Amino acid sequence: MMTLNTLKKRLFFTLFIAVFSFGFASSEKETEGDKEFNPKEMILHHVKDAYGMHIIDINGHPISIPLPVILWTDEGLTTFMSSEFHHDYNGEVIVEKNGQRFVNFHEKVYVLNEGESEVKFDEDHHLINAERPIDISITRNVFMMWVSITVLLLLFISAARRYKKSEEYVPSGIASFVEPLIVFVRDEIARPMIGESKYKRYMPFLLTIFFFIWINNIFGLIPILNGANLSGNIAFTFTLAVLTFIITTVSGNKNYWKHIFWMPGVPVPMKIFLMPIEIIGMFVKPISLMIRLFANITAGHVIILALMSLIFVFKTVAIAPVSVAFSLFITVIEIIVTAIQAYIFTILSALYFGMATEEEHH
Repeated sequence: MMTLNTLKKRLFFTLFIAVFSFGFASSEKETEGDKEFNPKEMILHHVKDAYGMHIIDINGHPISIPLPVILWTDEGLTTFMSSEFHHDYNGEVIVEKNGQRFVNFHEKVYVLNEGESEVKFDEDHHLINAERPIDISITRNVFMMWVSITVLLLLFISAARRYKKSEEYVPSGIASFVEPLIVFVRDEIARPMIGESKYKRYMPFLLTIFFFIWINNIFGLIPILNGANLSGNIAFTFTLAVLTFIITTVSGNKNYWKHIFWMPGVPVPMKIFLMPIEIIGMFVKPISLMIRLFANITAGHVIILALMSLIFVFKTVAIAPVSVAFSLFITVIEIIVTAIQAYIFTILSALYFGMATEEEHH
């Protein structure tokens, strides 16, 4: 007789295969006919931002959530839904709006030059008769950012209401899940890195980036979202790193700037030698934060997509068990990495704040 645990494992394994099979339906479609499957093109298409939320392909028909395309051109503001491109990102479908023609080429919208009716390319396959307008569209990553913000607000508002209802401030429901994480960030990150007397002012930022990065990393693991991974976007990690840099710079006290521009306790020649190194280090720290988060999250998705691509590269289902097994293994690692990367970004930010506010020791 099959035990409950065995049944759960089989159901999970079956669901995993089914979801990935649906997710790669569009890739399988490309292998039909004369066109060879290009794993590089498929992987890049999945990991970068897009103008719509592609969910699944059913009998060759893509099912997706259209998102608004918002452009500013010489003719003014132009808006339309991404569904008007009919899932084309090769510049073949032309959308006419406001007296202008727009194409989606590799998930970037271009406006054709006046009088042009189709896209033209040079020898390197670059567009030569179109220009990029000012693009403020609601893309897949922007949409998922709003979703994650909504989820976090609902999560913490619900937890706060639980505390209001409890006279003894005993966590219950969702609050019992949130409180240990908040206490962990406070006692294991903020206090040791910043100090007992100054950590409280940085807690809102540290808690925000910890939960914000973590929940977006989790969303990036859901196959049905088709690569909607905010943490795998360099602009997102750049923004978080800049915020950390600004807070660190503004928080810097006299002792902090002294160690950067005129290192105490060393000979004058060494002070002159160390000053440019320390100044460069001020900018290297946020850059390392940006690249570390972006590279680690993107690498996991690329590996999983590359493993699943083997099925279509070798054009046989015989390799499917191997691809799925290794993909499942990497996915389990990715589940752990989602929390680890949020922890690393938060603890390094707290470390930089602690270095900026540390008082001089006598």
